[in-house]
Amino acid sequence: MIKVFLISGLGADTRLYNNIEIPDEFEVTPIDWIEPHQTDTLITYAQKIIYQYDIRPNSIVIGTSLGGMIAVEIAKKVALRTTILISSIKTIQERPAYFSFFRAFPVYKLFPGKSLPAIAILIKPVFGKMVGNDAWLFQDMLKKSSPVFVKWAMGAILNWDNMITPANVYHIHGDVDHVFPVKYIKDAAILEGGSHIMIFDKAKQVNKWIKPILKK
Repeated sequence: MIKVFLISGLGADTRLYNNIEIPDEFEVTPIDWIEPHQTDTLITYAQKIIYQYDIRPNSIVIGTSLGGMIAVEIAKKVALRTTILISSIKTIQERPAYFSFFRAFPVYKLFPGKSLPAIAILIKPVFGKMVGNDAWLFQDMLKKSSPVFVKWAMGAILNWDNMITPANVYHIHGDVDHVFPVKYIKDAAILEGGSHIMIFDKAKQVNKWIKPILKK
């Protein structure tokens, strides 16, 4: 049975994939975040995930946002059957312009680690509009995020320097994603009306894209 590994985004946990449907013929393993060392990069962190979860060749990795960036690094080390990115970027050529500002002025370092999840809640509107259970779940994931992990991840994302797109990478992106604007995205299936959190509010459409990719 082919294994499918699910990697969530910054400030999220495996519940991010609650509405994503993976066919029964696949063995699904949601990946929980590992506490990083302060010197970890996305490259070294991806290697830790490979070891921790025993990700082997011919596996499938699905990553959302930060999870997509880590999925790319995994795919550079392991010959995956398929890598699916959702609301993410493949290389630094797709990173938005504001990355340069925050690399030069890393203001997130000025805030105590324990305050970062609260700050993330304040900028929630940037991710997209959520209602009902989705809004509650998103906020709950942010509140339960590890402050150490969140602070490390912000730096690791800003300093990611990948320029390689591995083989068998499929990218699904929304045209109203304000975190990773679509104008910078290349070679992706574009979901009309999809925001950065379309995995929540447009899960049915995302599932329609994922299922045929899994069967390739």
